[in-house]
Amino acid sequence: MKETSLAHKIMHICLSDGWGGLEMYPARIIPELQRQGWECHGLALVGSRVAESLTIAGVEPLLAPSRGRALLQVRRVLAYLDRHAIDVLHCHKSSDLRLGALLATLRPSLKLFFTDHMGVTRPKKDPYHRWAYGKVTRLFSISEATRQRNLEAFPLPPARIRRLYLGIDLAPYVPQLDAIAREALRRDVGVGPDQIAIGLPGRLTDGKGHEVWLEALAHLRDLAPDMAWHGVMIGGLTAREGSNEDYVSQLRSQIRELGLEEQVTFTGFRGDLPRLFEALDIVCVPSRNEAFGLTVVEAMAAGKAIIGADSGAIPELLEAGCGRLAAANEPTVWAERMAELGRETELRCSLGQAARARAEMAFGISAHVQALANEYLG
Repeated sequence: MKETSLAHKIMHICLSDGWGGLEMYPARIIPELQRQGWECHGLALVGSRVAESLTIAGVEPLLAPSRGRALLQVRRVLAYLDRHAIDVLHCHKSSDLRLGALLATLRPSLKLFFTDHMGVTRPKKDPYHRWAYGKVTRLFSISEATRQRNLEAFPLPPARIRRLYLGIDLAPYVPQLDAIAREALRRDVGVGPDQIAIGLPGRLTDGKGHEVWLEALAHLRDLAPDMAWHGVMIGGLTAREGSNEDYVSQLRSQIRELGLEEQVTFTGFRGDLPRLFEALDIVCVPSRNEAFGLTVVEAMAAGKAIIGADSGAIPELLEAGCGRLAAANEPTVWAERMAELGRETELRCSLGQAARARAEMAFGISAHVQALANEYLG
């Protein structure tokens, strides 16, 4: 029996067994969608972190044993959509479009949305992709850099590809710790009294620039021998936590080879990232080709002095006056930027204030979800 309700309804489809920004996104926006009057549903893999995150967000997702089985169970999914009167689907992984496009083919009244979280790197204009993307009502590019790639790669007219910056809940990133609690947290992650804490938050996977950052710290040791500092690497250390375990082993080996064992801490996965930002003086994001740069926005919301890679979408986010840029593969330049910010307390403060103001203006979750909802309804 079909449900009847005045609430707008949507199903987020994310059949991924990984854990990163893409997988976190549905659960991050669902509370705000609900606040704005939407009834939210989800489709996820059995036992996945996505399914777990949706449950924590207050949505009991429809579960599929695998991506292949989800396709075979398309009639079951259609029955669920009919029963709950859902007419909007939003996919977050390109492989999920197989199911989304099939559902839209079988139910032409469905609106199908897709967010390119990863930033496409190759053309997708063969017959299969023309069919799948032809069913998409709107494709969201998460940065202008990503949108330009999308225009080249996807078989869609420009009017159906929209840049929509991601948003975050800014409130948790407002500093909350007093001086004593902040020092205790700094000690907990290996930072000593009067040391400059230089952090790199994010998944420990190739492409995020950790190896360049470590080389830069070794250069910093020689460039500024009078500066007391400590490196803090924030991120899970296991595959379950979204990291590449072989890559983590390589980083540990690199730390030993560079003689940085006493100057770099692995925090492992932490659920208190907004507070960890309070323990840091400088935040580095050396990702080589970021499609958006959620970590940059989080650091901006925390009012941190940021050094970001001058590639991908990061320069769009970190406008002049909000931070510093450095060439993604030039550790000596990173060391110079670290030395500059490490020595100048007032500069760190002014950059952090400007970054927070830009985050408030451009990257709040409420405005992001409102724009998203307008597209769903349009």
